[in-house]
Amino acid sequence: MATIPAAKPTGAHRRHRAAPRRFRRREAVLRWERPALAAVLALAAVLYAWGIGHAAIHPYYSAAIRSMATSWRAFLFGGLDPSGSITIDKLPGAFWPDAVAVWLFGPHSWAAALPQVVEGVLTVYLLHRVVRAWAGPLAALIAALVLTLTPVTVVLNRATIPDTALTLLLVAAAGALQKAVRTGRLLPLITCGIWVGLAFQTKMLQAWLVLPVFGAVYQLAAPGAPLKRAVRVLLGGMTALAVSCFWMLIAWATPTADRPYLDGTSNNNPFSLVFGYNGLSRFGSNPTAFGAVPGTAASRTTGNTGWGMLVNHTIGPQVAWFLPLAVLSLVLGLVWRARLPRTDLLRAGFVLWGGWLVVHAVVFSVSNGNHAYYTAVIAPALAALAGAGLAVFWTEYDSGGARRPVLPGAIVLTVVWALVLDWPSGFVSRSLPVAVMLALCGALGLWIRGACTSRRLVHGALACGVAATLVVPAGWAVCSLDPRYAGASTSPVAGPVGTAYADLVRHRAKVSTIGLDRPSARDRAVLDYLTAHRQGEKYLLATQAAYTAEPLLRATSQPMLVMGGFTGRTPFPTAQQFGELVATHQLRYAMLTTQRSTTPASTWVKANCSRVPPTAYGRTTNGSFTLYDCRPIG
Repeated sequence: MATIPAAKPTGAHRRHRAAPRRFRRREAVLRWERPALAAVLALAAVLYAWGIGHAAIHPYYSAAIRSMATSWRAFLFGGLDPSGSITIDKLPGAFWPDAVAVWLFGPHSWAAALPQVVEGVLTVYLLHRVVRAWAGPLAALIAALVLTLTPVTVVLNRATIPDTALTLLLVAAAGALQKAVRTGRLLPLITCGIWVGLAFQTKMLQAWLVLPVFGAVYQLAAPGAPLKRAVRVLLGGMTALAVSCFWMLIAWATPTADRPYLDGTSNNNPFSLVFGYNGLSRFGSNPTAFGAVPGTAASRTTGNTGWGMLVNHTIGPQVAWFLPLAVLSLVLGLVWRARLPRTDLLRAGFVLWGGWLVVHAVVFSVSNGNHAYYTAVIAPALAALAGAGLAVFWTEYDSGGARRPVLPGAIVLTVVWALVLDWPSGFVSRSLPVAVMLALCGALGLWIRGACTSRRLVHGALACGVAATLVVPAGWAVCSLDPRYAGASTSPVAGPVGTAYADLVRHRAKVSTIGLDRPSARDRAVLDYLTAHRQGEKYLLATQAAYTAEPLLRATSQPMLVMGGFTGRTPFPTAQQFGELVATHQLRYAMLTTQRSTTPASTWVKANCSRVPPTAYGRTTNGSFTLYDCRPIG
């Protein structure tokens, strides 16, 4: 912000007073900046941790988290059950912190969700640091507030889903890249590659989407000769590749008998898991690309795609509140600084965050389908562009000239866009008048600046304008603390949108939460029956697909053989392997379901095992599950 110039000391007086004045100026900044940042971080912690004891943890991932907390084999390879017979269908990196928390504090829902809360708050803090070094303290504070109050980040940071860790690590990578561009040193660029590689361990190929942007920004704006910059980009990319592949190489080098079967693959190959099942099969027409097994409706979401996906009625209210402001900031930031030297850092930052936003938007638009929470990864880019844009617009406004109307215009545009996004549902309609009044006060206060030189009035108008842009998204974010407006545990989404909310309205049902160590009466009866009739077998139970095993694995740390993995279509175990386990008294009981397709192993069960009457374990009917006793006769 501009200040009224004071009389400049001269001579000896200047020499004696220069250092103290710089110290006081620095302390003056810290007096408002540190408390403001602390308040934002406290707000983030409250939003993300509120009601954590009843967090809507993901049923599949939380089952694996409990198993990983009880076995080093399951921990290292991401085993779905404690014996590590088969992995989850993702890399395990995102769940390592969750498993450690459950190991430390016990099998509680809050323990599984706690690392997500910490990761969310750390992301806000890191984004503040990165944006402050790029565009100053005002931009950093606005960016931190925008990210904190983005509805999708609030619901996601209260769940056990990999995107929270992915976002944190990519923001850390952006900070390292920014330092590399600013200093011209190689070490920050290598650090950037490490962070991207670690992000790969959480969400695989999605972590690499930023690499073209990072490379372009360094080549465009870093100091040094073009060839030197290109070599350094190559070294950073090689570092990212090496760190990205370390788990795959460990799994590939480990004998198959000494590790779990890799879910989602037809060939038990880690590269098929990453590049096939979680890669090519999601973007092409071949569901078995590169050794992948075909997905199911549960593993392959549809919808939320196409070029308008970011502003549709579901995703728009999750993340797009500052999209017009971010686009305006990006365009004007690049145009206004087009003639500056190649190494202009402010322009490089606009390229960085703008490229992050554009690449992700394009990839999401052309994919086969997206959960709404996937878009949480673009929230830091939107927040950074919004914060930097308003800070730049404020500088131009304060300096006078033809660009002064951009600041009040940007505020009004953002508030109008908020009204558009909220209009279909009218979810926070009571807060709309507040947003409009604040916007009018802010725009009016900024407009009369030409006739009034009161700094207090102008600063108050700016504060009103920024607050106006935050009112409506904050309403959606806060309301998501009510479980009715937090979506499903498998697909968190804020507000009265999504299939979970539609089902609640249609069936007038109560919100049910999934937790660790909280089995239903039905599941407890099954576990009690299996435990009472267990006679030294390695596996308590074999289940058809993870769908059948999930509630039991969340309730106990006993080994279970999950046939077919998440989809039920992974070719493990074979019918011969299953028969050998039964013959060697390592397995006795199997539970099949009508909700998954038949496999050779399930066919073997039906042909060689006898049904257990449902009354034996406290049920009146089988429902969609049938328990079989496979004990060999004789």
